[in-house]
Amino acid sequence: MGCPKEYSTKGGMGAALLSDPDKIEEILSTLVKGTQKPVTCKIRILPSLEDTLSLVKRIERTGISAIAVHGRNRDERPQHPVSCEVIRAIAKTLSIPVIANGGSHDHIQQHLDIEDFRQATAASSVMVARAAMWNPSIFLKDGLRPLEEVMQKYIRYAVQYDNHYTNTKYCLCQMLREQLESPQGRLLHAAQSSQEICEAFGLGAFYEETTRELDARRADLLAKTPEAVEKPAEDTSGIIKMAIKFDRRAYPPQITPKMCLLEWCRREKLPQPVYETVQRPIDRMFCSVVTVAEQKYQSTLWDKSKKLAEQTAAIVCLRSQGLPEGRLGEESPSLNKRKREAPDQDPGGI
Repeated sequence: MGCPKEYSTKGGMGAALLSDPDKIEEILSTLVKGTQKPVTCKIRILPSLEDTLSLVKRIERTGISAIAVHGRNRDERPQHPVSCEVIRAIAKTLSIPVIANGGSHDHIQQHLDIEDFRQATAASSVMVARAAMWNPSIFLKDGLRPLEEVMQKYIRYAVQYDNHYTNTKYCLCQMLREQLESPQGRLLHAAQSSQEICEAFGLGAFYEETTRELDARRADLLAKTPEAVEKPAEDTSGIIKMAIKFDRRAYPPQITPKMCLLEWCRREKLPQPVYETVQRPIDRMFCSVVTVAEQKYQSTLWDKSKKLAEQTAAIVCLRSQGLPEGRLGEESPSLNKRKREAPDQDPGGI
């Protein structure tokens, strides 16, 4: 119940729940009764101390094991001072553990400050978010590591564990903060891939070496443990369906199932594949049907984007025909040639 952002509050979630104590009590009581695991909750404070203490007492009576308190109200942001006094009053009122939160901006600059914040709030422990995002080495008792060292290590982990580049970029931007206008910061801001991020930090060679190793391991794994081949099934509508998902990591850069299908249609002098994609309103997921030689193909699994859904439909067609789909270890010579001729081509949109 701590998130004040509109994407939570407009649906009655996050900090919006604080204005509905009856619902809070119902949710927490149901959770406590329905599980053997400890139940905790997190709140923001209310405009008045009296209302805040009344709410936390009611929350405690539901039987939860601990409560985390962000010492700002719903309308306040990090630039507003955190209310240590209110958290202290809550800690002295309740018998369950109170976890203090919200001290990164004003109080927590190094490891020793975490304990100072705990004492200032009389809490049993401290939750650290932004300060840890700015420099994760804040948890080291012997002091902060240089930011450049921390970022280099983080990037290496991100590449080794195939973290999505947008998440890596976001975290690095949070670390750089006021240095985003530096030459390195501008390179990071412009980066559109993990490779470009690595190059911005002098780790281009590391990226190349690591991705070669990862690609080789994936290819070896696919060779040793091939996927269970699902038999295509044709339903009453005449559409051939399979339960398939498109995993970008299983394909070389700039090679996709859609490219393979288009190439095959050209060789066979067939009309270009036609994709029809629909979006499901309830969860905004996508499903695509591809028509090839008057036969329709579709995956029974829905995807989070139109491009992914089209790639999945292409896989169903290719597997139904027993054709290569461009996975690691099965690239066709013609596709390799086209890849070299058109390095800037967007594989997702073909």
